[in-house]
Amino acid sequence: MTDTTATSVATPATASSASAQATVFAVILSVSFCHGINDIMQSLLPAIYPLLKENYGLDFWQIGLLTFTFQVTASLLQPVIGMITDKRPMPYSLPWGMASSLVGLIVLAYAGHYVLLLVGASLIGIGSAIFHPESSRIARFASGGRFGLAQSLFQVGGNFGQSMGPLLAAFIVVPFGQTSISWFAIGSLIGIFVLWQVGGWYSRMRASQATRKQVAHVSPFPRKKVMGALAVLTLLVLTKNAYIASLSSYYTFYSIHKFGVSVQTSQVMLFLFLGASALGILLGGPFGDRYGQKAMIWFSIVGVLPFTLALPYANLEW
Repeated sequence: MTDTTATSVATPATASSASAQATVFAVILSVSFCHGINDIMQSLLPAIYPLLKENYGLDFWQIGLLTFTFQVTASLLQPVIGMITDKRPMPYSLPWGMASSLVGLIVLAYAGHYVLLLVGASLIGIGSAIFHPESSRIARFASGGRFGLAQSLFQVGGNFGQSMGPLLAAFIVVPFGQTSISWFAIGSLIGIFVLWQVGGWYSRMRASQATRKQVAHVSPFPRKKVMGALAVLTLLVLTKNAYIASLSSYYTFYSIHKFGVSVQTSQVMLFLFLGASALGILLGGPFGDRYGQKAMIWFSIVGVLPFTLALPYANLEW
């Protein structure tokens, strides 16, 4: 009788816990899905550079300026938005960020002048800058303490989207022309709807926690050590992103020039490069939880060095 009673009492609590876990897992996957949509839009830009170069007669410095415009708005604006949302969280800013990227896609699709290409790139960058800080915060908030898993799921959505952009460009934009970029607005609309639901969940969770007494976080490390660690991480991320952005921008041109492949084939090669990056993100989160984030960070940075040095001398297969 005692065992039966205990089981009947525990069952509702267990069911409630399972339901809560399912809910936050759904939130993480939703944010990851939208991260994929966001980064598909991002990666479409470098993927269509050969098309834009031909359509507008661009020089390589103009291609670089497009990348610079996107990176400035997408990267440098992110910490500013992060500082603002640290003080005042804005859950519903996510769909607005996706809307900015949607408008950027439309501008890119129908741009009649190079200046409009810069405007479209900056709008996509602004959307990305708005999306990343708050969505990353929500993924961590919904992690239940499994920060590595949540972050890797969040990041792999983005990296999968980055890798899919060149593939979609190869089989949609190249055959159907520049105006077909506007078709990807359908994905943006889906993302806006999903992010609105996620924003509602986050708002409700914050409201429920507002009534609880919050324990102030006190870092166990001195401020000088924390700032030094942040400086090292910033430098590592800066060099990594510069490397990735350079390859993403010019890898298609390099493969076309050196190996004589078609535009579609060069975009498939870019897909393989970015897809491998997505796989690394997926594996890196759980490994970081097990072996330590510091070891994984250094391995991911130093581990690419021999391949980087070999790349200029490799034939097409290698």
